[in-house]
Amino acid sequence: MQSKLQNIALAIGILAGSTLAQAQNQVTIKEPWVRGTVAQQKATGAFMQISTDKDVRLVEAKAPAAIAGVVEIHEMAMEKDVMKMRQIKGLDIVPGRTMELKPGGYHVMLMDLKQQLKGGDVVPITLTFEDTKTKSRFNQEIKAPVTALGGGNAAMPMKPAMEHKP
Repeated sequence: MQSKLQNIALAIGILAGSTLAQAQNQVTIKEPWVRGTVAQQKATGAFMQISTDKDVRLVEAKAPAAIAGVVEIHEMAMEKDVMKMRQIKGLDIVPGRTMELKPGGYHVMLMDLKQQLKGGDVVPITLTFEDTKTKSRFNQEIKAPVTALGGGNAAMPMKPAMEHKP
């Protein structure tokens, strides 16, 4: 009897692991990077390309507290000739398409930085996705290299009237 229970428990464990692996394989992250900072700078952005074969939503991002005190998903948009940035609750990732998180658009905002981020550094970021049908959540860890200032990635458009809206 105990052997039968062990086999059932093993089968459940294998199925659960398989389901988790399938959920994690729903999302592909390409070319992640973080913009380098100058000394005393308190915020920067993380950028990447996200693709999926399932209906998922990016709902949260985290980084180690030793790097950033606050991590949020943001968008930038023009409103009356002023570029405005604001936090969003989530970002739908459309199956079969690539969602590009890039300067001047959607991005992961790293704020309350605890240290300068220099070219060659690597920032670990945990992205939390939600399956829009089952509402189950899963994490995906990425390692985003820091690009030195002037290192070739497009600059985030800035205007004097740019404001951050909570």
